[in-house]
Amino acid sequence: MKTADGGLSVIPAPADVWMLVREQPMALGRATQELATALAATYGPRFAVWHTDELLFGVHEGQLVLRTLGGADVPAPEVVCVRQMPGSMRDDREVTLLRHLERMGSTLLNPLGAHLTCRNKVWQMQELSLAGLPVPDTLSYATAPLEGVVRNPYLEAPCVVKAVSGTKGRQVFLAPDQNLLSELAGSLTQEVPFLFQEHVASSHGRALRVVVVDGEPVGAVLHTSGHDALAANIGNGGSADLCSGRYPKAEELAVEAATVLALDIAGVDLLFAADGAYTLCEVNAVPGWRPAMTTVAPAITACVNRRLTARDSTVRRSSTARQDLSRRPTASY
Repeated sequence: MKTADGGLSVIPAPADVWMLVREQPMALGRATQELATALAATYGPRFAVWHTDELLFGVHEGQLVLRTLGGADVPAPEVVCVRQMPGSMRDDREVTLLRHLERMGSTLLNPLGAHLTCRNKVWQMQELSLAGLPVPDTLSYATAPLEGVVRNPYLEAPCVVKAVSGTKGRQVFLAPDQNLLSELAGSLTQEVPFLFQEHVASSHGRALRVVVVDGEPVGAVLHTSGHDALAANIGNGGSADLCSGRYPKAEELAVEAATVLALDIAGVDLLFAADGAYTLCEVNAVPGWRPAMTTVAPAITACVNRRLTARDSTVRRSSTARQDLSRRPTASY
């Protein structure tokens, strides 16, 4: 897109707040659509939804730039609410776009480093365990053959088998005995790494999801599976029971986990340990929530507003400091 003088145009009414979502024609998930509606109601024309396939990015005349496919320059927003599913960031393309936005000065919710940690379940376990938080015993591998991994003497059945970068409960299996574990290894793809995790029997078919925003638990739900299944999957006959405040120790642990992983917004999944305590199952950087959890979208909207306010305050302080420097009398000799 060119202007009359041959220069590149700038899109009209650039937005201060973005929601960045997956490429088209991927439809927005229910929770993402709810949040987009809340942000649009709050910020009006200052808010925009961008798909990752609508943007070009790079360097022009020594400056970082963002552009549309039509060639229009797009000013970097102040705050970006990232709603790309971490499991979809399979390679550098989406990650590089997020990094580009950060390097242009945008504030990302969540920061790129936190997204990278959360898209890999082993990385999560590393950070959470180093912080002293309870996690299930977990074993994974780099390039070792799966047939050799399942024969390791420290790998005991029953155990839970998960894709390291899986989402929404996909590629999660329970291997109840060593024979089935060996058979399962033969059917798993070699291209996708897996982890093998202690089966927390006391929580079989039950899990807590706590949504944390800016260090506060803003919603909790108890998922219970049907038909004695491992995962509490609503689509397979499971149930969801809102339970904010019912499990305060679990909510405290969820806040600790989100803090350790540097997440502004987190969905923390917890399991019920045998001793009445809780253990962390996994942490999601792009959490979903049930329709009845009506406090989540307003909490995220308030979080966005706090980041905007903090940025405005920083700009004002910088401007004041520059003005003070300009008013200082120069020394005469």
